[in-house]
Amino acid sequence: MASTYSFDIVSDFDRQELVNTIDQVVRDIKGRYDLKDTQTTLELNEQSINVSTDSEFTLDSVHNILREKAAKRNLSQKIFEFGKVESASGNRVRQEITLKKGISQEIAKQISKLIRDEFKKVQASIQGDSVRVSAKVKDDLQDVMQRVKQEDFPVALQFNNYR
Repeated sequence: MASTYSFDIVSDFDRQELVNTIDQVVRDIKGRYDLKDTQTTLELNEQSINVSTDSEFTLDSVHNILREKAAKRNLSQKIFEFGKVESASGNRVRQEITLKKGISQEIAKQISKLIRDEFKKVQASIQGDSVRVSAKVKDDLQDVMQRVKQEDFPVALQFNNYR
């Protein structure tokens, strides 16, 4: 009975939680006295959030609200990649916040190298934008999960398909 166990390391986020977060941020902006008259808009696209507001100061406030609301909904701060602030018409500023999803090749290589170097009985294989980890003993997989959580990778990591 030589069965193997496996799980996938992925970088993803709950889209519905992000939609709810954006709704909360918009409601918060409309209710706050210092942001009420700034005509700030947040537009959620497939892979980004576009923010338009009247100054960099209010943009910083929007960032703080976004981070706070995302944290309350268990969304990692690492999914947000803040682009550069651009000038828009009429003294307004605009910024695109890219949503990071999936593990890049170089990060996947770092993860699989870490697993190969520290766990001799565990195999790691890169599959697209995820890393499949397999072993004959479930405890080894638990150890790998703990070790990967200790590293600070620039993307939010989750473990799924544990079987």
